[in-house]
Amino acid sequence: MQNIDAYTIKHTKIKSVDLMEQAANAFVSAFAQEYDNKNTGIVIFCGLGNNGGDGLAIARLLLAKNYTNISIFLTRFGSKQSDDNKENLKRLQEMNFQVEEINDVNEIEIIKPDLIIDAILGSGLNKPLTDQYAALAKLINDLAVKIIAVDVPTGFKTEGEILVDYNGVKADLVICFQRPKINFFFPESSIAIKRFKVVDIGLDEAYINTQPTDYKLITSEDITKLIKPRVHFTHKGTYGHALLIAGNTNTMGAALLSANACLRAGAGLTTVCLPQSGLTALNITMPEAMALPREHVDFKSLHKYNAIAIGPGLGFDDDNLIMLKKVIELQKPLVVDADAITTLSNNKNLLKNLSPQTILTPHVKEFDRLFGDHENWWQRVQTAQTKAKELGIVIILKNQYTFICMPTGEICINQTGNPAMASGGMGDVLTGILVSLLAQGHAAKEAAILGVYLHGKAGDELAKDSFCVSASQVVLQLPKTMKMSMD
Repeated sequence: MQNIDAYTIKHTKIKSVDLMEQAANAFVSAFAQEYDNKNTGIVIFCGLGNNGGDGLAIARLLLAKNYTNISIFLTRFGSKQSDDNKENLKRLQEMNFQVEEINDVNEIEIIKPDLIIDAILGSGLNKPLTDQYAALAKLINDLAVKIIAVDVPTGFKTEGEILVDYNGVKADLVICFQRPKINFFFPESSIAIKRFKVVDIGLDEAYINTQPTDYKLITSEDITKLIKPRVHFTHKGTYGHALLIAGNTNTMGAALLSANACLRAGAGLTTVCLPQSGLTALNITMPEAMALPREHVDFKSLHKYNAIAIGPGLGFDDDNLIMLKKVIELQKPLVVDADAITTLSNNKNLLKNLSPQTILTPHVKEFDRLFGDHENWWQRVQTAQTKAKELGIVIILKNQYTFICMPTGEICINQTGNPAMASGGMGDVLTGILVSLLAQGHAAKEAAILGVYLHGKAGDELAKDSFCVSASQVVLQLPKTMKMSMD
């Protein structure tokens, strides 16, 4: 981002202080949408660097918007002050606004604001806070008021392993500039960030998109380009035949959810390979789906399917291991989920035989069973990236923000989905969507991006009017979400 700042300044002929002004304006606009009470008691803590310069500019712009109850503390814990910081301090002083400068946290008298804006340290920090900075972060956190951070909470490491003993500022909201930081997407970030918003500050988007990085954000524009519209003179054969090997005596619901999702994601034909005991349930709830009794499977006949998914509610008996081996031998586009992942983790020699069009969809415990224990999510994503490249497959590491690791080394981050979706069966639905997209002719990379995005987006649409969302609701919403995503 520093390089992009410099490029924007050079090629758009904008001064760095004016780019800072744009960032401050963007912050204030987002802030005003959240906190529109002009009498709100606001304390702004600013450092001596450019993050502090942002804070000083924000203070001036808030005053111009008639936020009158503002106090500003400039922390002089070091001697180096950036030029843009100096300029924005000067602009405030020319308004005859008093900025209290502090050299020691103990100089701060008792304050009782309604909220705090944290503009002390920016994104360059890569070690825990010490001395005065650590003491100030503790003081801010102990005030137990709303905290809004400028770009990044003071003390938060924006890339790399997030320390368990984090001692920085704990923000209720981070208003960050142009792009979220990579570490915002890891579960461990919740110790420092409850929520974040991204604001456009006018950096050169074309140049940003040329930067070499393994990390890519999935956008709605990507989805619009990837969804294949239904055209005249197509028929059920056009949209592929998907096979789901799923369900067991006590876990038939997983098979039904997955099959229903497959149907509604657009597969031309859906067949469910399930125990004889599940046929009645399948026929009653889903007459559109075909059944393949698992007790009578002819493995040679499985070649006719365009894509196969295996795992939801499958169980762990020896017959299922044989089934998994046979399916892998087919070298068809394949989704491996749930119990099949656990079976794979107990038979890791099978990993090297997976077809290049394979998608693995582990949750955190399944991932660690498959690839070893990890201390944090940063480590897991690095392992997933390595294994996806090594095995030549796609690995979807599921969480609030899902990481899709590609055989190319790319890590695509999905931002759709929400806590309302934290209920059973969601993974089964995702598997059904993925195998449907594979059957329709999407490559594994495309199917993974589309499937994860649409799954989460359907949940987002439902969560607008609901406290919690069920897997069955997501299935029903799915075709509407797909249609909307095409427009």
